[in-house]
Amino acid sequence: MAAAPPPARPPAPQPPVPPRFSDGDIDRDPAAAARELTRALEKNPDDAECYCQRAYAHILLQNYADAVADAKKSLELNPSNAVALLRKGLGEYHIKNYASALESFKEGQRLDNVDDTFTIWIKRCEETLNGSQTEMSTQQQPLSSKIKYDWYQTESQVIVTIMIKNAQKDDVRVQFSEREMSASVRLPSGEDYNLKLVLLHSIVPEQSTFKVLSTKVEIKMKKPEAVRWEKLEGQGDSPKLKQFTPDTQHLYPSSSHYTRNWDKLVVEIKEEEKNEKLEGDAALNKLFQQIYSDGTDEVKRAMNKSFMESGGTVLSTNWSDVGKRKVEVNPPDDMEWKKF
Repeated sequence: MAAAPPPARPPAPQPPVPPRFSDGDIDRDPAAAARELTRALEKNPDDAECYCQRAYAHILLQNYADAVADAKKSLELNPSNAVALLRKGLGEYHIKNYASALESFKEGQRLDNVDDTFTIWIKRCEETLNGSQTEMSTQQQPLSSKIKYDWYQTESQVIVTIMIKNAQKDDVRVQFSEREMSASVRLPSGEDYNLKLVLLHSIVPEQSTFKVLSTKVEIKMKKPEAVRWEKLEGQGDSPKLKQFTPDTQHLYPSSSHYTRNWDKLVVEIKEEEKNEKLEGDAALNKLFQQIYSDGTDEVKRAMNKSFMESGGTVLSTNWSDVGKRKVEVNPPDDMEWKKF
């Protein structure tokens, strides 16, 4: 009797086939695709294509760092995957790692020189990197190097204007000597701006001054005699001095490469100083000066009489009132008036 054949072995279990998504499937629901791909990778963690597809889902979900991580894992498993390089570059670009993105796109283009997508992104990365370098160069340029100054002259003075806004008086130092002027300004940014001029002609240092305004620092240097300066700076022997005779248009030499109507500028400067915003006692004093300057004779008499008779505690503009009586001392409630 023949022996019975051995029972047939059941077929070996096959590993589950990981899901395959088209880009269109992932486009429709990237979150669902990412979840499904994650479950598949838990069962088969060495599937390069699943990592590549999940990287695309992460890009659509704007999880760019996760997209880069998945694309890198896909490339470890399959280094010749140009699509994974594209998705790695996209993730790197969106997290502003432009240099790495550029390398990813260039490597992808070497593997697939037909897809114009790599060319487009390479160009975009290069433009972004060039723009960032230009911006960084501009930001690194010291603020002090951007500050400009100009000058003009009158019969008796040479005026230098440094275009610095909001400088504090205590942060400005100006020194004068017979043929030099040095200015140092601590800027609001904390930087120091320094200007040293070797002057074409001599000045009178003890009669030279400077003023700190809200929009500029104005330096006035006294001329020892009424002569015209042909330029601001000069070394060696001074050129022959010329008597100061303003021309018909009052155009003075300047450090600029063009001429300006300095009479108009002087008017603008006076108007700017008039409108300069003051605070505290300075603002109050300016207000009183303006009232006195614009007032009638009666207003001025009233202000003078009330101020003198009250010991500086009352200032009235009503002459019909203070003209009939002696103005008594009237200090503020929280102060005591004493006669010294």
